[in-house]
Amino acid sequence: MNIHQIRNATLVVEYAGKKFLIDPFLAEKGAYPPFPNSARQDQNNPLVSLPTSIENVINVDAVIVTHLHDDHWDDAAKEALPKEIKIYVQNEEDAKEIHGASFRNIEVLHEDTIFEGIQLIKTKGEHGRGEMVKLAGQVCGVVFKHPTEKTLYVAGDTVWYEGVKEIIDTHKPDIIVVNGGDNQFFEGGSLVMGKEDIYDVYKAATNAKIISVHMEAVNHWTLSREELKAFIEEKGISSHVLVPDDGESYSF
Repeated sequence: MNIHQIRNATLVVEYAGKKFLIDPFLAEKGAYPPFPNSARQDQNNPLVSLPTSIENVINVDAVIVTHLHDDHWDDAAKEALPKEIKIYVQNEEDAKEIHGASFRNIEVLHEDTIFEGIQLIKTKGEHGRGEMVKLAGQVCGVVFKHPTEKTLYVAGDTVWYEGVKEIIDTHKPDIIVVNGGDNQFFEGGSLVMGKEDIYDVYKAATNAKIISVHMEAVNHWTLSREELKAFIEEKGISSHVLVPDDGESYSF
């Protein structure tokens, strides 16, 4: 497999001979206003440009949209993607909304979804803690399985909690992608994983490679790549946790 970090949570995953685009956030730098009630109100989103052309990003076999927040599925993605492309979503509500943007080939993920011989298993997540879970809404992740590949778990917008541990214990992924920018509003705490959450993922999956994405791309991030790298160095887990720059890719 090859995992290509594009920007934020946007990934291109090559797996068992097929290419998947995950959470396409494709706007030009500064196209949208900042998320309110959070840091960097003087900076528009996305904070950084795409590291490659949109044409390169959308040259895939299928798209997975873990949820419909603007930094995972934006107007630029709706305009750029072919209307007939296969799109997987977490539930019927998201399917209906994407269908409303004239996409025709939409399927809700389940625990036994098969695409071209690749098993796609929808996983749960919690997009924050306490009241924030309700406010942020439903999200999902996905586990990829195929006889010729290592098991991949893309966790999506979730903090560390018991549900993530259950997924790791059940599927024993070899590669885990976490959204690790510790994004926050001024109230309510972490919306995605911070450095301690990522350390908890490592402790639950000490043999896995962990890739932290969703960093430094939208205004409400609070964990930088530099800080995370210093933390994993201090913990002695630098060989287990990878912190890619936008445009970087890994093969496993």
